[in-house]
Amino acid sequence: MKQTAENKEKTTHFGYKRVLPAEKTKLVEGVFDSVAEKYNLMNDLMSLGIHRLWKQFTLSQSGAKEGHCVLDLAGGTGDLTRGFSKRIGNTGFVILGDINGSMLQTGRKSLENKGIIHNVSFAQLDAQTLPFADNTFDIISIAFGLRNVTDIPLALNSMQRVLKPGGQLLVLEFSKPRLAPLKTLYDAYSFSVLPKLGEWIANDSESYRYLAESIRMHPDQTELQAMILQAGFDTCDYHNLCGGIVALHTATKY
Repeated sequence: MKQTAENKEKTTHFGYKRVLPAEKTKLVEGVFDSVAEKYNLMNDLMSLGIHRLWKQFTLSQSGAKEGHCVLDLAGGTGDLTRGFSKRIGNTGFVILGDINGSMLQTGRKSLENKGIIHNVSFAQLDAQTLPFADNTFDIISIAFGLRNVTDIPLALNSMQRVLKPGGQLLVLEFSKPRLAPLKTLYDAYSFSVLPKLGEWIANDSESYRYLAESIRMHPDQTELQAMILQAGFDTCDYHNLCGGIVALHTATKY
Protein backbone atom coordinates (compact mmCIF):
# COMPACT_ATOMS: atom_id res chain seq x y z
CA MET A 1 0.00 0.00 0.00
CA LYS A 2 1.35 3.42 -0.92
CA GLN A 3 2.46 5.46 2.09
CA THR A 4 0.85 8.89 2.40
CA ALA A 5 2.83 12.01 3.33
CA GLU A 6 0.88 12.21 6.59
CA ASN A 7 1.82 8.64 7.55
CA LYS A 8 5.46 9.22 6.60
CA GLU A 9 5.66 12.16 9.00
CA LYS A 10 4.59 9.85 11.83
CA THR A 11 7.38 7.38 11.09
CA THR A 12 11.15 7.44 11.38
CA HIS A 13 13.93 5.45 9.77
CA PHE A 14 15.40 2.19 10.98
CA GLY A 15 18.18 1.79 8.48
CA TYR A 16 16.46 2.06 5.11
CA LYS A 17 13.04 1.09 6.49
CA ARG A 18 10.33 3.46 7.71
CA VAL A 19 8.92 2.42 11.09
CA LEU A 20 6.90 3.94 13.91
CA PRO A 21 9.03 5.73 16.54
CA ALA A 22 8.20 3.22 19.28
CA GLU A 23 9.04 0.38 16.91
CA LYS A 24 12.46 1.88 16.14
CA THR A 25 13.26 2.08 19.85
CA LYS A 26 12.52 -1.62 20.25
CA LEU A 27 14.38 -2.59 17.08
CA VAL A 28 17.50 -0.65 18.10
CA GLU A 29 17.32 -2.28 21.52
CA GLY A 30 17.29 -5.67 19.82
CA VAL A 31 20.34 -4.78 17.72
CA PHE A 32 22.44 -3.84 20.73
CA ASP A 33 21.20 -6.72 22.86
CA SER A 34 22.48 -8.94 20.06
CA VAL A 35 25.89 -7.31 19.54
CA ALA A 36 26.79 -6.22 23.10
CA GLU A 37 28.95 -9.23 23.97
CA LYS A 38 31.15 -8.85 20.86
CA TYR A 39 30.86 -5.08 20.52
CA ASN A 40 34.41 -4.16 21.55
CA LEU A 41 35.97 -6.87 19.39
CA MET A 42 33.85 -5.85 16.40
CA ASN A 43 34.80 -2.19 16.85
CA ASP A 44 38.47 -3.12 16.65
CA LEU A 45 37.96 -5.33 13.60
CA MET A 46 35.66 -2.92 11.74
CA SER A 47 37.91 0.10 12.19
CA LEU A 48 41.28 -1.71 12.37
CA GLY A 49 41.59 -0.18 15.82
CA ILE A 50 41.30 3.39 14.53
CA HIS A 51 38.18 4.02 16.65
CA ARG A 52 40.54 4.32 19.63
CA LEU A 53 42.34 7.22 17.93
CA TRP A 54 39.01 8.92 17.15
CA LYS A 55 38.06 8.67 20.82
CA GLN A 56 41.45 9.95 21.96
CA PHE A 57 40.99 12.96 19.68
CA THR A 58 37.55 13.54 21.19
CA LEU A 59 39.01 13.51 24.69
CA SER A 60 41.76 15.91 23.61
CA GLN A 61 39.11 18.39 22.37
CA SER A 62 36.92 18.10 25.47
CA GLY A 63 38.76 20.47 27.79
CA ALA A 64 37.97 18.07 30.65
CA LYS A 65 39.82 18.97 33.84
CA GLU A 66 39.91 18.37 37.57
CA GLY A 67 36.48 18.67 39.17
CA HIS A 68 34.39 18.57 36.02
CA CYS A 69 31.02 16.81 35.87
CA VAL A 70 30.68 14.70 32.71
CA LEU A 71 27.83 12.76 31.11
CA ASP A 72 28.94 10.11 28.60
CA LEU A 73 25.85 9.09 26.64
CA ALA A 74 25.60 5.85 24.64
CA GLY A 75 28.81 5.07 26.48
CA GLY A 76 28.35 1.29 26.50
CA THR A 77 32.00 0.37 25.84
CA GLY A 78 33.27 2.70 28.56
CA ASP A 79 36.11 3.99 26.37
CA LEU A 80 35.35 7.71 26.73
CA THR A 81 34.29 7.31 30.37
CA ARG A 82 37.68 5.80 31.15
CA GLY A 83 39.46 8.75 29.56
CA PHE A 84 37.27 11.31 31.30
CA SER A 85 37.77 9.56 34.65
CA LYS A 86 41.53 10.13 34.42
CA ARG A 87 41.12 13.80 33.53
CA ILE A 88 38.55 14.88 36.12
CA GLY A 89 40.25 13.36 39.16
CA ASN A 90 38.75 12.58 42.54
CA THR A 91 36.82 15.85 42.77
CA GLY A 92 34.91 15.29 39.53
CA PHE A 93 32.50 12.61 38.41
CA VAL A 94 31.39 11.00 35.17
CA ILE A 95 28.10 9.22 34.53
CA LEU A 96 28.15 6.50 31.90
CA GLY A 97 24.64 6.51 30.49
CA ASP A 98 23.12 4.12 27.96
CA ILE A 99 19.54 3.28 27.03
CA ASN A 100 20.48 -0.36 26.46
CA GLY A 101 20.93 -2.51 29.55
CA SER A 102 23.20 -5.04 27.82
CA MET A 103 25.57 -2.33 26.59
CA LEU A 104 25.54 -0.66 30.00
CA GLN A 105 26.62 -3.93 31.59
CA THR A 106 29.41 -4.26 29.02
CA GLY A 107 30.74 -0.84 29.98
CA ARG A 108 30.39 -1.47 33.70
CA LYS A 109 32.31 -4.76 33.52
CA SER A 110 35.05 -3.20 31.41
CA LEU A 111 35.59 -0.32 33.83
CA GLU A 112 35.33 -2.46 36.96
CA ASN A 113 37.92 -4.85 35.53
CA LYS A 114 40.26 -1.89 35.08
CA GLY A 115 39.56 -0.62 38.61
CA ILE A 116 37.88 2.57 37.37
CA ILE A 117 35.01 2.99 39.80
CA HIS A 118 36.01 5.76 42.23
CA ASN A 119 34.52 8.67 40.25
CA VAL A 120 32.18 6.84 37.84
CA SER A 121 28.52 5.92 38.13
CA PHE A 122 26.15 4.20 35.72
CA ALA A 123 22.63 5.01 34.58
CA GLN A 124 20.22 3.39 32.14
CA LEU A 125 18.54 6.38 30.53
CA ASP A 126 17.05 7.82 27.38
CA ALA A 127 19.01 10.69 25.80
CA GLN A 128 15.70 12.22 24.67
CA THR A 129 14.49 12.75 28.25
CA LEU A 130 17.55 13.10 30.47
CA PRO A 131 16.58 12.78 34.16
CA PHE A 132 18.83 15.57 35.43
CA ALA A 133 18.33 19.15 36.56
CA ASP A 134 19.07 22.06 34.25
CA ASN A 135 22.71 23.17 34.04
CA THR A 136 24.21 20.04 35.65
CA PHE A 137 27.15 18.99 33.45
CA ASP A 138 30.34 20.65 32.25
CA ILE A 139 30.69 18.18 29.37
CA ILE A 140 28.32 15.85 27.54
CA SER A 141 29.67 13.31 25.05
CA ILE A 142 27.95 10.86 22.75
CA ALA A 143 30.09 8.59 20.55
CA PHE A 144 28.54 6.54 17.75
CA GLY A 145 25.14 6.69 19.40
CA LEU A 146 23.29 9.75 18.12
CA ARG A 147 22.25 8.10 14.84
CA ASN A 148 20.45 5.38 16.84
CA VAL A 149 18.32 7.88 18.77
CA THR A 150 14.68 7.88 17.67
CA ASP A 151 14.23 11.69 17.80
CA ILE A 152 17.59 13.43 17.38
CA PRO A 153 16.34 17.04 17.82
CA LEU A 154 14.57 16.04 21.05
CA ALA A 155 17.78 14.47 22.36
CA LEU A 156 19.88 17.51 21.43
CA ASN A 157 17.41 19.78 23.22
CA SER A 158 17.63 17.56 26.30
CA MET A 159 21.43 17.68 26.24
CA GLN A 160 21.43 21.46 25.87
CA ARG A 161 19.13 21.78 28.87
CA VAL A 162 21.30 19.80 31.29
CA LEU A 163 24.59 21.32 30.12
CA LYS A 164 25.96 24.18 32.20
CA PRO A 165 26.51 27.62 30.66
CA GLY A 166 30.01 27.46 29.21
CA GLY A 167 29.71 23.68 28.91
CA GLN A 168 30.59 21.65 25.85
CA LEU A 169 28.84 18.96 23.82
CA LEU A 170 30.95 16.44 21.88
CA VAL A 171 29.26 14.33 19.19
CA LEU A 172 31.52 11.71 17.62
CA GLU A 173 29.67 9.97 14.80
CA PHE A 174 30.07 8.34 11.43
CA SER A 175 29.45 10.92 8.72
CA LYS A 176 29.86 11.44 4.98
CA PRO A 177 33.23 10.98 3.20
CA ARG A 178 34.31 14.13 1.38
CA LEU A 179 36.01 12.49 -1.63
CA ALA A 180 34.09 10.43 -4.19
CA PRO A 181 36.71 7.62 -4.49
CA LEU A 182 36.75 7.23 -0.71
CA LYS A 183 32.95 7.10 -0.63
CA THR A 184 32.94 4.31 -3.23
CA LEU A 185 35.43 2.22 -1.25
CA TYR A 186 33.59 2.93 2.00
CA ASP A 187 30.24 1.86 0.55
CA ALA A 188 31.73 -1.38 -0.75
CA TYR A 189 33.27 -2.12 2.65
CA SER A 190 30.10 -1.23 4.58
CA PHE A 191 27.67 -3.35 2.60
CA SER A 192 29.92 -6.27 1.63
CA VAL A 193 32.58 -6.73 4.30
CA LEU A 194 30.84 -5.40 7.41
CA PRO A 195 27.82 -7.78 7.39
CA LYS A 196 30.20 -10.71 6.75
CA LEU A 197 32.30 -9.72 9.77
CA GLY A 198 29.11 -9.53 11.81
CA GLU A 199 28.12 -13.00 10.64
CA TRP A 200 31.52 -14.57 11.36
CA ILE A 201 32.32 -12.87 14.67
CA ALA A 202 28.96 -12.03 16.25
CA ASN A 203 26.75 -14.51 14.38
CA ASP A 204 24.57 -11.56 13.34
CA SER A 205 24.88 -10.10 9.86
CA GLU A 206 21.55 -8.22 9.93
CA SER A 207 22.46 -6.02 12.89
CA TYR A 208 25.63 -4.90 11.15
CA ARG A 209 23.74 -4.30 7.91
CA TYR A 210 21.43 -2.03 9.94
CA LEU A 211 24.45 -0.20 11.37
CA ALA A 212 25.75 0.44 7.83
CA GLU A 213 22.33 1.67 6.71
CA SER A 214 21.91 3.87 9.79
CA ILE A 215 25.15 5.68 8.91
CA ARG A 216 23.80 6.50 5.44
CA MET A 217 20.56 7.86 6.92
CA HIS A 218 22.32 10.04 9.49
CA PRO A 219 22.59 13.80 8.75
CA ASP A 220 25.84 14.86 7.11
CA GLN A 221 28.32 17.24 8.73
CA THR A 222 26.61 20.53 7.89
CA GLU A 223 23.08 19.17 8.50
CA LEU A 224 24.04 17.94 11.97
CA GLN A 225 25.79 21.25 12.69
CA ALA A 226 22.57 23.09 11.85
CA MET A 227 20.51 20.74 14.05
CA ILE A 228 22.84 21.32 17.01
CA LEU A 229 22.62 25.09 16.62
CA GLN A 230 18.84 24.88 16.30
CA ALA A 231 18.77 23.03 19.64
CA GLY A 232 20.04 26.17 21.34
CA PHE A 233 23.80 25.79 21.30
CA ASP A 234 25.65 29.02 20.63
CA THR A 235 28.57 27.67 18.61
CA CYS A 236 29.19 24.42 16.75
CA ASP A 237 32.25 23.37 14.76
CA TYR A 238 33.22 20.02 13.34
CA HIS A 239 36.40 18.14 12.53
CA ASN A 240 36.44 15.60 9.71
CA LEU A 241 38.41 12.47 10.61
CA CYS A 242 39.63 9.92 8.05
CA GLY A 243 38.35 12.04 5.18
CA GLY A 244 34.92 12.56 6.73
CA ILE A 245 34.13 8.90 7.41
CA VAL A 246 33.82 10.13 10.98
CA ALA A 247 33.21 13.67 12.25
CA LEU A 248 33.53 15.20 15.68
CA HIS A 249 31.07 18.03 16.34
CA THR A 250 31.94 20.31 19.26
CA ALA A 251 29.29 22.72 20.51
CA THR A 252 29.22 25.24 23.34
CA LYS A 253 26.33 26.57 25.40
CA TYR A 254 26.80 30.10 26.76
